[in-house]
Amino acid sequence: MGEKMSGENSRLKIKDLPLSERPYEKLEKFGAEMLSDSELLAIIIRTGTNDETSVSLAQKILKQDDGGLGLAFLHDVSLEQLMQIKGIGRVKAIQIKAVMELSKRVASSYRTRDKYVISSPQDVSNMFMEEMRHLKKETFKVILLNTKNHVMKVVDVSVGSLTASIVHPREVFTEAVKAGCCSVIFVHNHPSGDPEPSTEDINTTARLVSAGDILGIRVLDHIIIGDGKYISFKEKGLI
Repeated sequence: MGEKMSGENSRLKIKDLPLSERPYEKLEKFGAEMLSDSELLAIIIRTGTNDETSVSLAQKILKQDDGGLGLAFLHDVSLEQLMQIKGIGRVKAIQIKAVMELSKRVASSYRTRDKYVISSPQDVSNMFMEEMRHLKKETFKVILLNTKNHVMKVVDVSVGSLTASIVHPREVFTEAVKAGCCSVIFVHNHPSGDPEPSTEDINTTARLVSAGDILGIRVLDHIIIGDGKYISFKEKGLI
């Protein structure tokens, strides 16, 4: 009489897939960029269930996204919500959340690199898009630059709607004056995902530009981060 297989051993694994459909082998042969979202997620969760492979389980997870965000929706899903999905237990949920947090930290690490140079609005987007695109509240940051546009420091000024009462020149320029920086770039996000500047955005920015002129600190740009897209005040002729 043969041994009864344990639940773990009877689970369908990636190796049960045809060779051409195995994410591990596909990544090795063609590179990570060639894998679909579900294939990448399948590698993270490693195993499926008795009834489905890790790839089909990953597809089921992604179907929980009702906002059309793809993998990005996992930033906002809690461990409890993940574990409500059949086939996702505590360990798999933790693995997914750890990877999503790691992705944010990798994106934010750009600004800690020595002598990181800002030469275009796209550079600012590269630094902050993944960190800020999913924030639920407006967050205002100031990038301090030296004469060669090297990033000296990034200052978190406020969290909340971009109004004159919250984003005050005193808070905006205090660290810039202390650091002796030559110029600054403002960055804030729109939780709606639409980076189009509001009237308040435009008026507050104009007020801060004037304050910078008085202090001898030039405001080079103001970047508004949306969901996967951004607006540059400089490119739009607003600065």
